[in-house]
Amino acid sequence: MTAETYTNPVLNADWSDPDVVRVGDDFYLTASSFGRAPGLPLLHSRDLVNWTLVGHALERLEPAREFTGPRHDCGVWAPSLRHHDDRFWIFWGDPDQGIFQVNAPEIRGPWTRPHLVKAGKGLIDPCPLWDDTGEAYLVHAWAKSRSGVKNRLTGHRMRPDGTELLDDGKVIVDGDRIPGWFTLEGPKLYRHDGWFWILAPAGGVETGWQGAFRSRGFFGPYEERIVLEQQDTDVNGPHQGGWVRTPSGEDWFLHFQQRGAYGRVVHLQPMRRGTDGWPVIGADGAPVAVHRRPDLPPQPPAAPATDDDFPGGRFGRQWSWTANPPPLSASLERGDPHAGWATQHSGDGLKLACVRSADAHDLRRLPSVLTQRLPGTPSAVEVELRLDSREPGARAGLTVLGDAFGWIGLQRGTDGAAHVVHRFAEAVAERERDADHATLAPEGRVRLRIEIGAGARCRFLYDVGDGPRASGPVFAATPWRWVGALLGLFALAPAGQGHAGAATFTQFRISAL
Repeated sequence: MTAETYTNPVLNADWSDPDVVRVGDDFYLTASSFGRAPGLPLLHSRDLVNWTLVGHALERLEPAREFTGPRHDCGVWAPSLRHHDDRFWIFWGDPDQGIFQVNAPEIRGPWTRPHLVKAGKGLIDPCPLWDDTGEAYLVHAWAKSRSGVKNRLTGHRMRPDGTELLDDGKVIVDGDRIPGWFTLEGPKLYRHDGWFWILAPAGGVETGWQGAFRSRGFFGPYEERIVLEQQDTDVNGPHQGGWVRTPSGEDWFLHFQQRGAYGRVVHLQPMRRGTDGWPVIGADGAPVAVHRRPDLPPQPPAAPATDDDFPGGRFGRQWSWTANPPPLSASLERGDPHAGWATQHSGDGLKLACVRSADAHDLRRLPSVLTQRLPGTPSAVEVELRLDSREPGARAGLTVLGDAFGWIGLQRGTDGAAHVVHRFAEAVAERERDADHATLAPEGRVRLRIEIGAGARCRFLYDVGDGPRASGPVFAATPWRWVGALLGLFALAPAGQGHAGAATFTQFRISAL
């Protein structure tokens, strides 16, 4: 890569199902967040290559009672981000509830509470369109797991205020009628040069292709064409994304690539119009690895934050819980059984309550794990841990969390001593087991390290003051249904009554290996 080029992926972590919009000289992107809270991440860029995370549009998932525990294949699926009538709009599908939207005057909010636009099972991947005549439309796909239907796109007229649909809907593209097409989903709707355009992938996230559809009328009939596919590149299933135009008139397409434990990383592709008016994406329909940068003012290198010193006990925007957290106003110091999981204080460091749970043996079942995305390149993850709780069985640590998980940290013994423990569970296991023998941590402190090598193979290490030591065998990280593997911090205690104390994490760092 040179100063004039960029290298894909431009977002090398799990920013699943991206959509993008330009407002003036600024570009904004959102992505699926499934069952994590806060959800609907909001990213900003000036050059389509360097992105920063500026906030979230969804503080908590609703209805709250449905997301008190992890639901990694539910919640926010494939959002669409648009700017209309001086407001930002995000529509998404919850496969168990229906199509929701939120909107805000500025990208940083305040965002409205979720509004249910269309109720129903299996309604996913919605995208709105407001055209120049004042008409509003919405297209969405279907999840067979909930509705028994897939491979088709349904269109509606919509109230211009985005609050409800004006008809029962019509199938406007039926993938079963197109030879060789299956699992048509993720539509993005545009109006350009007198055509209605739908950019939508098919063929499955790991092996599929990106399609384009066009019609003079919204309800069809639509012509179709494959406009991006793997060909002889190593970008499998180039899939689902958004089209954006720069102020100078260049067209670009951002899409994801499924990469196993790393999740769905985001690529930037050049896009042009062929002589017949159809879009040509990438290098004549194949993904590019390196390409000339967009014709936009140069920007300093930037990426979504990962490191955190937790000033005042607060954690950065890169972190999300695995389910809805308790109200932030609850106080850990009061010993409230409904207290918040993280406590603000006057110093640095993340102070997590040792949450009592009968499921403490399985991190996959716990809502109180604070997570961020696994980096897509070989990296070392480090954090300092102090186990403040004196409760026998209290534990805290650093985890790599997916269908299988591994963690390393401290546990308080019945003798009052703190021990370094390293545990894991396979995808089919119902509870964790030891990956190595416990080691005494004389001061109740430890520096934890996970080295993530090629293929997301993880090596666990710890340092109790006499130098780093490797622990247990190498652990191969796995995805979590639709979600890539996550890095997580947690503090737990056995089921029981009363306040179980806390653990303090400091100096969280991710560095290149």
